[in-house]
Amino acid sequence: MERLKIPVDEFTSPTPITVAADTSAAEVAKLLRKHNIRHIPVVDDEVPVGIISERDLRVLSTVKELNQVTAAQVMVSDPFTVSPDTPLDQVVFEMSDRKIGSAIVQDEDGKVVGIFTNTDALNALIEILRGVVPEDDGDLDE
Repeated sequence: MERLKIPVDEFTSPTPITVAADTSAAEVAKLLRKHNIRHIPVVDDEVPVGIISERDLRVLSTVKELNQVTAAQVMVSDPFTVSPDTPLDQVVFEMSDRKIGSAIVQDEDGKVVGIFTNTDALNALIEILRGVVPEDDGDLDE
């Protein structure tokens, strides 16, 4: 079977919500709920310096008040980043291998242009499978 050559930006969620390192963890939690998202890049002048997941905040909230902690104190530093033209299969493999839920997509200047999440990967899988399965009789032997 021929390998599909699909760039990750085909399935990337563009212009994600981002926060600065000095944003309170409580504000980050509000943004996640408001926008119904699970990952938020932490940026310095639009360049990613970390990422915070909903899970990170849930764990932290069991031991600290979120309004007493900043994004910089919660974030995972050195987040997984890719360029828009990175092959989709490479990004998904790396996310699976690292057991992480997202990749930050950045342009040639290092600025955040999107985020690719597990949900985006599932949407890509759905579209790819629907495009591969023949519509006539469902016979894959053709």
